Amino acid sequence: MPWRPPAPGALGTDVDPRELLRYLDDLITWKDRRKVELDALDRASMDLTDPQDRAAVTPDVTLSMTLWQAVSDRLGLILATWDSGRVGEGERRRITTLVWGSLEQPGQRAGGQSLAVSLPEACRLSDSLASALRMRLRLDGADPTVTDRLHDLRQQVERIADQVALVPESRRASAQQAYDALDRRLEEVTGRARRGGDVGGFLGPLEVEAATTERDLIVAASQRAHARVDHARASQLVAELAARGDAVRALAERARTLVTPAPTLGVPDVAQLGPVPGDPQELTAYLTRLERVDRALTLAQQAYAAALERREDLAGRAERVHAALDADEQGAAASAGLAEQAQALLARTPTDLTRLEAMVQAQETLVRTMGVQP
Repeated sequence: MPWRPPAPGALGTDVDPRELLRYLDDLITWKDRRKVELDALDRASMDLTDPQDRAAVTPDVTLSMTLWQAVSDRLGLILATWDSGRVGEGERRRITTLVWGSLEQPGQRAGGQSLAVSLPEACRLSDSLASALRMRLRLDGADPTVTDRLHDLRQQVERIADQVALVPESRRASAQQAYDALDRRLEEVTGRARRGGDVGGFLGPLEVEAATTERDLIVAASQRAHARVDHARASQLVAELAARGDAVRALAERARTLVTPAPTLGVPDVAQLGPVPGDPQELTAYLTRLERVDRALTLAQQAYAAALERREDLAGRAERVHAALDADEQGAAASAGLAEQAQALLARTPTDLTRLEAMVQAQETLVRTMGVQP
């Protein structure tokens, strides 16, 4: 079974190009071998005669394929940046950012199988899943002996322990209990086997439970990564929307001061949503509300900006037509009253846009009637 290569550097750091080359060569090999293995696992799962057995392994096979595709896509970006070794410090830093940054890109998350983990994390999760699937599907040939099955179970339980250690301490209790129960049952079955007892009836259920627990922990790790990404994104959005809200409120106040009728749209205050929640479900709802605030701010900004732009447009038209008429002796005499009224309206705040537009249109009609070129 292929095993993931160690990733170089850290997020955004510069790494020796020779180290990067070794890593990329090893990762390409890992990717190709893992694809061959996953194809074999997929065929083995489809060959299962029991529909329940097939249904039990299908989610793990699907998740394994998702992980492999995420790694393959990111490797493609890294190789494009690597450009056959023609890289400077900037490109090397971009490569380590691609290695250690989240695999998920904006707009990619379409369902429960999407992942927000780094490239090394995705490879590690892929190794764990593939190992569990090989054991469950007996991909290594003839039925293994009890000793082999116990050995594989021990390795799997140790991987579960590694996964449990990644769970935040405040949420670790249930995962720790599941691990403790599996470890205790494995010790009991191992002891019974050493004493010469028949453990065939105990191993099957234990293998299924261990595989399910490991998969659930892997998925939970991805969900936690999603939550971290979402929390950071929500915090950034709150800051951006707060700044935009202040700017739009200033724009609205200026519009109300300068023009009438002014728009009456309210300007939402993102602070009214409260702090960014930590619970994943609450965070999802919070992000939805942030999107509504974003849309409301956009509508308000467009409305108030349009009112001010209308005033500027009318002022410009009034100035142009006044200049054209003023240059013509007859036009200047005929339009004097209209021009004075238009200038008086512009000087008054808030400016009555309805009356101003009527004045400007009257002057433009006069220009056309007199044949004056504006």
